[in-house]
Amino acid sequence: GLALRAGDHCNQPLLRKLGLAATARASFYFYNVREEVDRLVEGVEKARRYFAG
Repeated sequence: GLALRAGDHCNQPLLRKLGLAATARASFYFYNVREEVDRLVEGVEKARRYFAG
């Protein structure tokens, strides 16, 4: 599968400048397949719709 990490990713100055407490990032590797990436995109789109109202 894919790993999704949340936090400051050692980038606190930029996050402060952007007014963010944390971000999320996906970690891919050469063994990931397209279906896994498609599932990630679907999940991000679903979260965006949910939080957009």
